[in-house]
Amino acid sequence: MPLEVVFGESRDRNIAQALVNQLKPVVEEGTVYLGYPVLATADERVEVDALLVCRTHGLIAFLLADSVPMCDEEWIEIIAEQDRLFAILESHLSRHEGLRKGRRVAIRPETATVFANTPPTEAPVESEGFYGSIEKVRDWVKDLPAISAEIETNLQAALQRVTTIKPAKKRSAVTKDNSRGAILKKIESGIANLDRWQKAAAIESPEGPQRIRGLAGSGKTVVLALKAAYWHSQHPDWHIALTFQSRALYQQINDLVTRFAFEHTNDRPDENRLRIIHSWGSSNQVGVYSLIASALGEPARNWSYARGKYGMDGAFAGACGELLDVARSRDVEPVFDALLIDEAQDLPPEFFQLAYRFTKRPKRIVWGYDDLQKLSETAMPTTDELFGTGPNGENLINLDSADGEPQRDIVLPICYRNTPWALTTAHALGIGVYRQEGPLQHPDDPNLWRDVGYSVVHGNLALGMPVTLERSSASYPSYFPDLLSPEESVAVQSFSTQDEQDAWVASEIRRNLDQDELEPDDILIVLPDSYRAKSRAPHLIRQLNRYGIQSHLVGVNSSVDEVFQRDSVAIAHIYRAKGNEAPMVYAIDCQHAAHRFNAVTRRNSLFTAITRSRAWVRISGWGEQMDPIRREIETVFSKNFQLKFNIPTSAELAELRHLHRDRPEGAEESLRKATEGLSVFLEAHERGELDPLDLPPSLRTKLILSLGTDSANDYR
Repeated sequence: MPLEVVFGESRDRNIAQALVNQLKPVVEEGTVYLGYPVLATADERVEVDALLVCRTHGLIAFLLADSVPMCDEEWIEIIAEQDRLFAILESHLSRHEGLRKGRRVAIRPETATVFANTPPTEAPVESEGFYGSIEKVRDWVKDLPAISAEIETNLQAALQRVTTIKPAKKRSAVTKDNSRGAILKKIESGIANLDRWQKAAAIESPEGPQRIRGLAGSGKTVVLALKAAYWHSQHPDWHIALTFQSRALYQQINDLVTRFAFEHTNDRPDENRLRIIHSWGSSNQVGVYSLIASALGEPARNWSYARGKYGMDGAFAGACGELLDVARSRDVEPVFDALLIDEAQDLPPEFFQLAYRFTKRPKRIVWGYDDLQKLSETAMPTTDELFGTGPNGENLINLDSADGEPQRDIVLPICYRNTPWALTTAHALGIGVYRQEGPLQHPDDPNLWRDVGYSVVHGNLALGMPVTLERSSASYPSYFPDLLSPEESVAVQSFSTQDEQDAWVASEIRRNLDQDELEPDDILIVLPDSYRAKSRAPHLIRQLNRYGIQSHLVGVNSSVDEVFQRDSVAIAHIYRAKGNEAPMVYAIDCQHAAHRFNAVTRRNSLFTAITRSRAWVRISGWGEQMDPIRREIETVFSKNFQLKFNIPTSAELAELRHLHRDRPEGAEESLRKATEGLSVFLEAHERGELDPLDLPPSLRTKLILSLGTDSANDYR
């Protein structure tokens, strides 16, 4: 693999690129970071112009001099600057256990000051490190000694700041070698480096917008948090916001940003400059929407107002649209220097158009988009669809990037959250691959399967064609097959009654805590129906109490901004669980997904519930309606976690979207009444008691026309 270049914020990108060109012939494999990282002491910040990490030549920090020294005083200042860089870099490395050997740092960093031209004078004193022209740096680098693979891995983790993601849990209660707690300990104790796609997404900083896309669990939230902290360290005067749609994400994002900020600056982030805020906000918490409303001098609409005027699905779009109409009518003063948006797939175009107007040029807007989060999506929205166009139809946002520039459109292809078996099961159920009546939904572009980590076993990825898919071995980390098995990772259970299911869940969780050596906050119970969660949860809580297990319903017995509590098992409805994850997930009441009314939404909820799992998922339900769900899951198992189906044609996709479109609130009750009334009429008609001619003429005509028959005149 050739030298990988990661473009941070370089002071002079042309000189930095010239350095890269010198390094490429002598570095076969490694990473050079331009303008990254920022190193901090208690008193100062030190920026590194370029940093090379490679197995064959170790760690080298480069300073790119603006000019050549012309006298002894300038030489002394330049040497002191390099000595200071060496001391800070060595101190930074010594903080990491994997980079220490006894009392000393296990690797000696090399430092270099590179001039555009050869200095006319020699250094007045002997000094360590390299001082010379950019043409001579290549020969110096190629003679540096190699380092071990372990040291290189630990170096990458330390420099990328990902060691701060490692959980604080010690899991001291783990005593068994092969318990689930022990397996988690093995997964969590290993240093995980950013992969090359995450590295580019987190560090590369284009002068303008950037899109980061991938499956849920591919690391978008971590990447956005790292980028926010990096920008804050580079530009402490900027007003930066990192926003999201699911309120329960606040705890996770705030924790990540705080840890990353400490790594960059040795201090907490300035909350007046770097804000972690919800996309909408509330009466007691500011959000991006409410900040913009305040900037416009307009009232911030609440959920009740927006839902009453625009309906549940259109509430936020409607509220943002009102502000957008005001903003279009006047000159506005932007409030953000940079805006990072997580869960972009859940936010309306009106929000993005507000974001565009209220972010300063060059429009540093970074949005993370979940591929296949909406399994029937026709296609990912274009930048024109999200941000709108200019007065002459021109693009406002362009994601093209030239060679040698930071990438503006990055795909994260590896899913770190879900096992390949859980993700395949979730997609099978969400699409309805093995549903008796056939698929419920499918994306318009079949190639999206390849983008999200599936490989074709048989057939073709084309509309109307048969295909067999499976998770590519490159789409998930190796620790899943090394430490877990399919039958342990995914299991399904069905019961006759709700009480039987709840009793089983409680007994299994007691076993998880006692025998499996898991902890209460390793476990998440997901309810599929957000409307009935408050009335549903107490039944489950009572069963857990019988086993002495403390639990809480997120947002009711706990803050809406916090999912997990140390000594309590979290119960969350699907929208509270969204964006979060747990090692052990219980997706219960899954018969909910078998209902024909709003079937796509119900299947998507089941998909989301399963994909909250980081290691194990238990899918359960009760009653006869659970039978088809259980059979579909068992078919996935019997097919060895392959998806074998016919991709719908364009016409079939259109028909599926019509048949399985979401119905508005109250429509289910209307359908029930209509079904009962129609059944009574048809039974009476079969007995000869009623005839269509007995219906009032106006009703008879409306019925026939609405059914689209060609015989509207037959009963007039």
